[in-house]
Amino acid sequence: MARAEVDPDPAWIDAAWAAALCTVDPAGLGGVVVRAAAGPVRDLWTRQLQAQLPAGEPLRRMPARIADERLLGGLDLTATLQLGRPVAQRGLLAESHGGIVLVPMAERLPPGTAARLASALDQGEVGFERDGSSQRWPCRIGVVAFDEGTADDAPLPAALADRLAFHVNLAQLSLRQCGAAAASAEEIVAARRLWPAVTLGDEMTQALCGIAMRLGVASLRASVLALRAARAIAALGGHDEVQEDDALMAARLVLAPRATVLPQPDDDEPATDEPPPPAPPPDDSGEPGRDDSRDQETRALEDRLVAATLASLPAGLLAALPGGERARAPGRVGALSASPRFGRPVGSRPGEPRGGARLDLIDTLRAAAPWQKLRRATARHRHAAIHVHADDLRVSRLQQRAGTATLFVIDASGSSALHRLAEAKGAVNLLLADCYVRRDQVAVIAFRGRGAEVLLPPTRSLVRARRSLAALPGGGGTPLAAGLEAACRLAEQVRRSGASPVIVLLTDGRANIARDGEPGRAHAEADALLVARQLRALRLTALVVDTSPQPAAAAQRLAREMDALYRALPHAGAAELSAAVQALPRQAG
Repeated sequence: MARAEVDPDPAWIDAAWAAALCTVDPAGLGGVVVRAAAGPVRDLWTRQLQAQLPAGEPLRRMPARIADERLLGGLDLTATLQLGRPVAQRGLLAESHGGIVLVPMAERLPPGTAARLASALDQGEVGFERDGSSQRWPCRIGVVAFDEGTADDAPLPAALADRLAFHVNLAQLSLRQCGAAAASAEEIVAARRLWPAVTLGDEMTQALCGIAMRLGVASLRASVLALRAARAIAALGGHDEVQEDDALMAARLVLAPRATVLPQPDDDEPATDEPPPPAPPPDDSGEPGRDDSRDQETRALEDRLVAATLASLPAGLLAALPGGERARAPGRVGALSASPRFGRPVGSRPGEPRGGARLDLIDTLRAAAPWQKLRRATARHRHAAIHVHADDLRVSRLQQRAGTATLFVIDASGSSALHRLAEAKGAVNLLLADCYVRRDQVAVIAFRGRGAEVLLPPTRSLVRARRSLAALPGGGGTPLAAGLEAACRLAEQVRRSGASPVIVLLTDGRANIARDGEPGRAHAEADALLVARQLRALRLTALVVDTSPQPAAAAQRLAREMDALYRALPHAGAAELSAAVQALPRQAG
């Protein structure tokens, strides 16, 4: 019995269109962000992309941790040493001029490499200026950034993602849900010939820009990319003017994945029983209200496009925008720091290999190469193959990521114990397991009665952390200032040890014990806010989880003074509380 044909998944259809449009106008549209791990689905999409490229246009893969000289160009070391004069060689981006560059594991790109790719997309050329040489090459390329990250990885560098028109997701697809390419290589060539002549009317331009505003797309570059994509779609369809369907597809492919809010019904003017306003006076042409009529047509077109765009969105994207706010992606907290002996190489600097520093032989030879002819002529020992001077020496610059210590500061007072202490313990248990998987250190501080206590110093022992948490009693006053002071002291200790502290404060924000141990709500709250400002001065990553039954103004004020993220979870259990803490914005380093 023959297997029934399965229609391609909408996510695949969007990805196929993105591949086709990227080959129509690679440099103008920037490229595609493809969220997918390596596998048969991604391989199929890549093969279709390559098949659509006109003959002779390169499709190059960028190696991970590529050096600047290989990426942008630099000295040809072998030729320079042989000839005794600087000889330049093109880098990967210049070699890919007119084609597309594939970037695997783009979420792990160092910020410097991402910035250089973004600069190449903006300027359309690359080059280098060093060691007495200067060279520029044309570089009009498209970029396909494969985002293979998980929930714990940092997001794709914003500078690069903003310049790539299309964001598609193939992570959940199987080969059965895939289909054919959106266009053939011959159709791409025909669209390229037609594209320069495609026009875009003012009404369509205003409608697309209006959609971007109503979807909360803050980047102006996204609107420009949507307009350019609409023209490419029209060219691929054989139109010399952008049609409404072309604009709809551009909005769906470019603007919808960047949406941060859902348009509300009150965006439209509310209906009233009042009579309509009088007709506007005739304009200079003698026709009444021509501009007003045009505005109404533009608004009607925008409304139709917004409605059609929302109807075409996958349910998962709509669910990711609750309350008009997209969840922030977590990442690794540990800050990057320079290290003389350990870490990954991030370039070189002039210097001698002393104190554990490592000699960078290649950069040393590169610095010495342009001067070989002159040095051979003046050297005492002319038979030497290479003449290296002290000022040519280069040592490697190494960088390593510091560890992370998550400090759980738990309000164990009578009010919190009455409300949510059991749920807070359950959430911290889940978070302890998550920290253990990431090999982060954890510490537990509890405050109740008249002071605070470090129940568990920073450790990686999951058993010790859970044992200390299980023994945490509840009841007594709320010495919030003492708990914050203990967190401040422990965070400073963590920093001195070379790790990055993160504070997770679980409290209802209502203090009634001052720093001196005396009761009094007004004095206690003033002390707590004072210590919160001290924590803010330390510039710590922090989260305040409001554990009161209803969102409390005191906890919100405390979060503002700490410059911390605030989460109110009036009906959340342990799992929801754990998810909220894991959504804490992380420093990418």
